[in-house]
Amino acid sequence: QVQLVESGGGLVQPGGSLRLSCRAYGSGFSTYTVKWFRQAPGKERELVATLTSGGVTYYSDSMKGRFTISRDNAKNTVYLQMNSLNADDTAVYCCNAVRGMYQYWGQGTQVTVSS
Repeated sequence: QVQLVESGGGLVQPGGSLRLSCRAYGSGFSTYTVKWFRQAPGKERELVATLTSGGVTYYSDSMKGRFTISRDNAKNTVYLQMNSLNADDTAVYCCNAVRGMYQYWGQGTQVTVSS
């Protein structure tokens, strides 16, 4: 059993940066593939970034070069560094951890990009 808790969201001006955290409570987190998703009002959930247990990363095209996913296994935490934010990045961001048949979700953190 793994519980995920996101933090780090908030209000940021266009062009600004935020770092989101996904803290895991439970064992074996380093063996999970972790993904960040986001969902804006009225839109479908969108995959943002993926980090495998082996350290391989994948990004959606609109995030490449702006977002970076990383993990600190000693802290049981995965991060999403977001730079050059714009209004289209406004959404609730959730992390997801998957290993085999097991899948867990966090509750999400709101990111609002506005002047």
